[in-house]
Amino acid sequence: MGQSASSAAAVACRRERDQGNRSVNISKTRSTASVSPMVGYSCGTSEGDSENRRVETATDGTTDYISDLPNECLASVFQFLSSADRNRCSLVCQRWLQIEGQSRHRLFLNAEAELFSAIPSLFSRFDSVTKLALKCDRRSVSIRDDSLVLISQRCPNLTRLKLRACRELTDAGMETFAKNCKGLKKLSCGSCTFGSKGMNAVLDNCGLLEELSVKRLRGITDAAAAEPIGPGVAGSSLRTICLKELYNGQCFGTLILGAKNLKTLKLFRCSGDWDRLFQLMADRMTKMVEVHLERLQISDIGLQAIANYSNLEILHLVKTPECSDIGLIAIADRCKLLRKLHIDGWKANRIGDDGLIGVAKGCPNLLELVLIGVNPTKTSLEMLASNCQNLERLALCGSDSVGDPEISCIAAKCVALKKLCIKSCPVSDQGMEALANGCPNLVKVKVKKCKGVTPEGGDWLRRTRGSVAVNLDTGEAELQEASASDGGAQENGLEFPQMPAQIAAAASSTSGSTARSSSFKSRLGLLSGRSIVANTLRRWSGGSTSARHG
Repeated sequence: MGQSASSAAAVACRRERDQGNRSVNISKTRSTASVSPMVGYSCGTSEGDSENRRVETATDGTTDYISDLPNECLASVFQFLSSADRNRCSLVCQRWLQIEGQSRHRLFLNAEAELFSAIPSLFSRFDSVTKLALKCDRRSVSIRDDSLVLISQRCPNLTRLKLRACRELTDAGMETFAKNCKGLKKLSCGSCTFGSKGMNAVLDNCGLLEELSVKRLRGITDAAAAEPIGPGVAGSSLRTICLKELYNGQCFGTLILGAKNLKTLKLFRCSGDWDRLFQLMADRMTKMVEVHLERLQISDIGLQAIANYSNLEILHLVKTPECSDIGLIAIADRCKLLRKLHIDGWKANRIGDDGLIGVAKGCPNLLELVLIGVNPTKTSLEMLASNCQNLERLALCGSDSVGDPEISCIAAKCVALKKLCIKSCPVSDQGMEALANGCPNLVKVKVKKCKGVTPEGGDWLRRTRGSVAVNLDTGEAELQEASASDGGAQENGLEFPQMPAQIAAAASSTSGSTARSSSFKSRLGLLSGRSIVANTLRRWSGGSTSARHG
């Protein structure tokens, strides 16, 4: 029996689609999953082709309306799809392949040396990329300068670049890249081997650079002999600087001092004495809003310098044992806009009631307080509750002094409190009973490793306060824990920043997969009570693991 016109057209459509699939699949190790014919999908080729064909009617007689959609509308639809669905749509026909590729603005590429040969075809399809991540496995040979230069030539409008373990890149490659991509706004590099010349090339050419994140830059081996870094033309545009695990971090001192509009400074596990730099910054950094310090050699002298940042809103002090109540009081006295305070005292007992009372007196706008390894008493907690009446989020972890009386105080006084996190504190079911009768705005409670709290106590709290989400873990087995600031706080403190979602497109295949970039690894905590903070407060601040398409 002969085929109907619509059936014949559908067969032609399928053949054309299959041919398109073969042309874009560059994988040598695996094939792209086939896509079943879908009713209503256009089967046209690229726009402007005189041979462009449509399936006006599907095999079941349904009219095809999708073919009438303008390319811009179809691209907008793709923005709402998951990466897997976008990949499937790109296999429908040549038109969809082209539109899907042109509407991708973010790519994640496996940055192994073999990527070089695939760059022309990849960026012919994805010719609108503005945000690119290049990551190489530590056991593989990474891309070299020629690959980075070729990418910069194909993506002159690049605004964000992330480099991870690209150990074959040199200063020369970074210099050429910077000259080709002068519109770069965000640069993040980790475990790379180029040095100060390559970094200076970026700062000298990219006058729109707003965010710079550097982790383990191995090209600078001697901090004393290294060339000072920055500020270059980026000095006036930089808003955020994040330095992590740098033996030679103070080479960036010139850059920090020259970034006159800097708002966020994050320093994690960088060697050297930082008090002097903060003293030099005291009168220059008038716009500073956020400071994160972790495992840094800084004392009350540095904190007293930071106290000059009158616009400071967010402060994280994590494992800085030389900091005491004196420095914290200085900040509280002058930083009246402080709204988020995160302290990991590391059981040093140098920050306690006196410092927290100073915060209560000087920072009435406090919304969020995280205390790890700090031993507040009812005296300071009552003062905080009475003076900081907008306090919405509170975390108490690894504290020997927070028991039922302190929880009862919180329940009675913290009327604005919405979310409470308690871990490894001597709290019992009596404390849960107090919470059931207090904190009228409470919506979430998380209790972990508080041996005095029984499952019955948690169940009773759930029944009594049905609108409160109660997460209770009374297990005694210690798990491998992460510092509350390790990574999560590195990005955005309690908000656990969210790096831009990116689309993974391995060099072996042009089909991309989107993934929210995760900038931290779990590490073994020296203090009980940290992983709960990293997990709980990430959700408290509205963090999302869902990925977006560019």
